[in-house]
This record gives sequence, structure tokens and C-alpha cells, in this order.
Amino acid sequence: MDNLAFEMHEDAKQNVVSMGKATTISRLEKKRQWSLMSIFLVCLLACTITTAVGVLILSLVYVNNSQPHSNVHLQPETQPLQTATIPIMQKAIDPKFQFLNHLPKSKGTAWIGVIDSGAVVTTYNITAGQVIFFPKNTVHWIKNVGNEDCFFLLFFSTHDELQTLDVDDVFFSTPEDIASRSLKPEGGINFIRTFHKQKEDQGVNLPPNLAELVVNASYIQSPDSRVWRYFYDLKGSKEYLFPGGIIQLAQCWKNRSELSNNEKIFSEFLNQHENALTLSTLRIYNNGLRQPHFHFNANEMGYVISGCAEVAIINAQSTIEFNIHIGDVIFFPIGTQHYIKSTCDEDLLLVLAFSTGDQLQTLDMDDYLQATADHILAQLFFKKQSEFKKIPKFKEDQAINLP
Repeated sequence: MDNLAFEMHEDAKQNVVSMGKATTISRLEKKRQWSLMSIFLVCLLACTITTAVGVLILSLVYVNNSQPHSNVHLQPETQPLQTATIPIMQKAIDPKFQFLNHLPKSKGTAWIGVIDSGAVVTTYNITAGQVIFFPKNTVHWIKNVGNEDCFFLLFFSTHDELQTLDVDDVFFSTPEDIASRSLKPEGGINFIRTFHKQKEDQGVNLPPNLAELVVNASYIQSPDSRVWRYFYDLKGSKEYLFPGGIIQLAQCWKNRSELSNNEKIFSEFLNQHENALTLSTLRIYNNGLRQPHFHFNANEMGYVISGCAEVAIINAQSTIEFNIHIGDVIFFPIGTQHYIKSTCDEDLLLVLAFSTGDQLQTLDMDDYLQATADHILAQLFFKKQSEFKKIPKFKEDQAINLP
């Protein structure tokens, strides 16, 4: 017989359990919903903060770029601002390139022609290792007669842009009737009109039909008395020996007693012209040093023939150091302290040009330190006077030394 009271109790008990489970499930679902909401709010807050920071950074960058930089060159206040011509940022340039350039190596053989006053023509042959000199406003030509390209290293005694006028430019710029009356050719002005200016500049030219145009070319060496005014055999000249290298010079000498007759002609001719140049070769043995020095009366420009070296320019603000190799051109302004140290296994060989027609005046570091009194050096360097006795004085010149 079923117990009704027992069944009712069991039903009530099951109902209570079911209600408890439902309440627990409801709490879990609410808790899960709150967790999702919390994550969503945190993500939203993070996005808001990130966006705000990004906007702040962009604003700062915009404000910084809108202000003038310290290295931007502005127009004076009296002139209108031309933003199109003012760079926003000027890229820093390596200081060594103020003093460094690059060119290929000289070579070849050529005939030279120089036309002096009175239409006096001097012609001579020249090869690698020799010097040619053309005074200002002297008409001259150079013809390659070798089997290879001829490369010249040219130095000009001007700090301004070089100005050159070629013969064909003068001819075609002269009115036809003026050229005809001046030259008086057979055929008169009609002959002048047969000349036609080429589209390309003929400063250095090579006509495709050269063999047809030139049937017989004769080259005759002029007398030495004329040639040696414009020509100097630098490679074969006297060598000035130092412990660490050799210097050879083509310049105006005050004491010409040791010069050959041909060298005297060249030196005297240099002295007759303003803004002439002094040329030299400088050979520095491996690990040799051309010690710190400066030139009183000349800017210096050099070209590397062989080897490599470390170079430094010493000025009041800093020391600028850089390396040089074959084909590099270096420049030292007048009065600039500089040194050159050979760093390759082979000798360093330089061709140097100095902007003076006078005898070059140079002062080396060891010479001016030795010439300064010990008590002056002691006061200057805060060292005892006796300490400077440790700096030796050598019998032979140490301009290029090799410990």
C-alpha cells in the first residue's frame, strides 16, 4: 500500500532541490555576464587611452616640425619669406668632404702647343711624371699621340669658377664680315660661311673622319730656351731626402745655384707671372709620417698616385680625420695645420700643388716647438721646464719621419 504522506514529502523535497539548482544556475549566469562586461569595459578603456596617447604624440610631432630648426637658413626679416626655397631639414655633411675629392690616375703621352705674344709657337712632347705650365691668358692646345687615353691632373690658380674660351667659340661668335676681313681667306666671306658649328661642345674633340681631315701631321720640338719656360721634368728633378720619404719640387727658387740651366729657365719664368703655382711630389714610405705642419704663403691641393694614408686637419674647434686612397684629391687651406701618415704596405705618392709663385714657406711642429723657449712651454703646459729637455733635436730634418 502506497504511503501518500511519504510521496508528498519526497515531491516537496525534490521541488526544493530543483529550486536550489535553478537559483545556483541563475547566479552563475549573472556572474558570467558580469565577467564579460568587465572584460569589454577594460578593453574599451585601453583603446581610449591608446588613442589619446597616439593623438598626443602626433600633436607634439606636428608642433615640432612646424617650428624652424636650428640649421635652417632663414631669409632676413626685411625680405618676404620664400618657403619654396628654404629646406625643412639640412642633412649633415661629413666634414672630411670639405678637404677630399676623387679623380682617376694620370697617364699617357701628348704633344703640347703654346702660343705666346707675337704669335711665337712653342711645341714639345710630354709623358707621365712631367709638369706643364701655362701662364694666365695663354693660348694652348694638347694633342694625345699615344695608344692609350691621356689623363692630365690640372691645377688652376683661381678660387673662383674657372672661365675658359675655346678657339672655335671665338670664331663662331665673330660676325662673318669681321672674320673675313681679319683672316682674308681665299674666297672671302663665302669661305667663312662654309664653317658650321657642331651641336656638341668641341672643347675635347675627336672627329669620326679624322684620318680624312688630317693627312700629314708633323710634330717638331722647339728649342730648349722656349720649351723649358712651360715644361719641367718633375720626375727627374732633384730629390730632397728625409728619414721617412722624398720631396721633389717645381717652383720659383730664391737660390738658383743648385738648379740646372733648364730648371733655372722654368723657375725664372714662373717668377714673371702672377698667381703661378708651385708643384711637388711627396713620397712617404710605409708607416712614414709627414708631421703636423702648415704653409705660410699657400693653399695646398694634393692628388694620390699610389698607396693610402690617414690624414688630419687640425683647427681651433676640432681635428678632422679621414683616409685617402688612389685617385683622391685633398685640400689644405693656407695656414691650416695638417699631417699625413702612410698606412699601406706600398709607398704613398702624392702630387701637390701650392698657390704661390714664390718659394714655398713651411713650418713643422718640431721646428716651432724647438724654437719656443723652455720657460714659455713650461708655463703653457703646466710642466717643469726641465721636462722639455726630453724632446730631442735631430741633425737631419724630420719633416717626413720614420721611427
